[in-house]
Amino acid sequence: MRSTVEAETRPHELDDHTRRWYETRNQQTDRLDLAVIDRATGSCVGEAVLNDWRPADDIVGFRILLGPAGRNRGLGTEATGLITDYCFRNTTINRIELEVYAFNPRAQRAYEKAGFVVEGRQRQVLKFDGEYVDVIQMSILRSEWKGR
Repeated sequence: MRSTVEAETRPHELDDHTRRWYETRNQQTDRLDLAVIDRATGSCVGEAVLNDWRPADDIVGFRILLGPAGRNRGLGTEATGLITDYCFRNTTINRIELEVYAFNPRAQRAYEKAGFVVEGRQRQVLKFDGEYVDVIQMSILRSEWKGR
């Protein structure tokens, strides 16, 4: 499996291998992997994932990846809002958490629009293109979601 940073640098297409991988996602009981489909073209432009589920604590992680064809159109904000709404309406999850690299302010803004709050920063946790990059921790709580 490619990391988000690695995948970020390549076009994301729904080839046969990827389609087969997505078809196995319903067999996973600890995560939810969804393809982000552009309604205008019917093509896959990325993925949205709930993972790292901690049922005893009612916490789940979130990540999203949009390829170039899905960017700058509000699809990340829409997908984040949809999956957040789904999670809080249909599960007992109390907290959805994520990490975003500091070199991706566009993603941070999309998360904030969906109600996520910055909680902290870990300094220089990734070496990317020869530079050290911070990671920003964010989350949204059920009570914050209800108040929106």
